[in-house]
Amino acid sequence: MKKMPMTSVASGMGIEVLPDLYHYTVQIVNIAFIGNPSVSNEFILVDAGMPDSHEMIIKAAQERFGDDCVCKAIILTHGHFDHVGALEGLLKKWDVPVYAHSMEKPYLSGESNYPPPNTEEAGLVAKMSTTFPRHSIDISANLHLLPEDGSIPVLPDWRYVHTPGHTPGHISLFRKNDKALIAGDAFINVEQEKLYDVLTQKQEIHGPPQYFTMDWQASWNSVKTLTELQPSVAVVGHGLPLADDELITNLERLSRDFGETEIPENKK
Repeated sequence: MKKMPMTSVASGMGIEVLPDLYHYTVQIVNIAFIGNPSVSNEFILVDAGMPDSHEMIIKAAQERFGDDCVCKAIILTHGHFDHVGALEGLLKKWDVPVYAHSMEKPYLSGESNYPPPNTEEAGLVAKMSTTFPRHSIDISANLHLLPEDGSIPVLPDWRYVHTPGHTPGHISLFRKNDKALIAGDAFINVEQEKLYDVLTQKQEIHGPPQYFTMDWQASWNSVKTLTELQPSVAVVGHGLPLADDELITNLERLSRDFGETEIPENKK
């Protein structure tokens, strides 16, 4: 994929959410590193950032875990261009398994493209979305489908929650013992349709980006599922992490009002 010129004020910023959970912004999207650098130089990468950002991600990993750091695996919340954009370059550096939900396989094995975006909603980014890549990629040589039981082979303390709607195979990652959540785009903390909000990373909890969301009722159900988990911290695909009362209060409001505030008029 060709490099996308979009970026934000948060690009290149890392936040240690927990000792073993690190949020890092790549232009307009977030990735997560799971691993404690005070314990080991090994880590798991969640999502793969924007197109042609592999050098940026590798540098961030080395700064966090050391020049001799070892990526053990990559886990994808879903296959949209801003979450898989650097995969080709990363897999040349780290020839590791890439885990994803079975329902996301068509978009990761060259079988199907994502449908065209919904551009009828207000917001410049929504209008620009017709230029965003939506074609499938083929990582079949590295692709491993996650077990149906919710387990993650390389992360025994974590489980995945199937949170469809934005895409059929979208997942979020949850660790029960401390209620840490990696939400992907199931919900986000910036209004992704408005260019100014994206560039400045204005904090505001929302459902998934409207222009690429495929099933709005499923998206709402996924937000309800994540709300029921009562997470203590959340790393999201877009925007800053959320924690504690701010997270719970905003997530409960989103779950309650989703039908009114999030679903586009032409999809109701």
